[in-house]
Amino acid sequence: MVKHYDTIIIGAGPGGMAAATYASRANLSVLMLDRGIYGGQMNNTADIENYPGFDAVTGMDLAEHMYASSMQFGAEYVFGTVQQLHRSSEQQVWHIQTDMASYTADSVIMATGAAYKKLGVAGEEPYAGRGVSYCAVCDGAFFKNQPVVVIGGGDSAVEEAVYLAGIVDHVTIVHRGGSFTAQQILQQRAFATQNIEIKWYTEVQEIMGDHKQVQQVRLVQNQTGVETLFETKGVFIYVGMLPVSDIVADLGVTDDYGWIVTDAEMATAQPGLFALGDVRQKHLRQVATAVGDGAIAGQNAYRYNEMLKMQRGG
Repeated sequence: MVKHYDTIIIGAGPGGMAAATYASRANLSVLMLDRGIYGGQMNNTADIENYPGFDAVTGMDLAEHMYASSMQFGAEYVFGTVQQLHRSSEQQVWHIQTDMASYTADSVIMATGAAYKKLGVAGEEPYAGRGVSYCAVCDGAFFKNQPVVVIGGGDSAVEEAVYLAGIVDHVTIVHRGGSFTAQQILQQRAFATQNIEIKWYTEVQEIMGDHKQVQQVRLVQNQTGVETLFETKGVFIYVGMLPVSDIVADLGVTDDYGWIVTDAEMATAQPGLFALGDVRQKHLRQVATAVGDGAIAGQNAYRYNEMLKMQRGG
């Protein structure tokens, strides 16, 4: 038998957990689905220093606090990868098919976040997990006392380079531009860290190894065209994010890049479909903004469900 919920939240990152708290506190029956452990990208973050109420907190600790809060009013949490999502206009019900079960809901909140963008160079895929990584917190310890390369110039790249500098022998940040886009405080930390070197106007052309482990990267100076081989044992890639929005790609709610478009109430163009956090079309993607989105989405799912109830004569 297909189980029905008032609202189903797809994704259990900070925004999804905040939405679960607000929706269940409004006495909705709530199911939160995720294909991995709750916390999302927070679990890959060593220290969070810009979340209100904490001077500094590890991502995993903050995830534990948020999860406990999200479950206190009766919300449920289930593992599952959502494969299909569609709405029956006659029944005004959303149908969700996962790899494990089927569900229905009056409203759905997309909290699927974003995934790391691949660099797209030769050697990246073959050496994934063998020197190529997208998570310094996950894999940094494997490179203790060895040299590594960090690719990128945004918040994640610079912050993770500083984190790695406390573990590895030497960090080289490779950036295609002449300045970082990261927050100034992160830049200052990187510039002040003695075992961090920066190669400006430089791009990775190829990741090379001995078929077992990364050994070198082929670099090109994009202003002169000069190529060099650079010795390294690890390559940490932070070149942006891509929205995890495939399941709504044919629903007319995304922009040309796949980000879900919402109004200020987190509502999409589809009735009863809301979106929050990193999967939304917006400029600032942080834990704090995801939580704010989640509060709005959870409350507006309640309002939508109440309106639907009135339309049905309930």
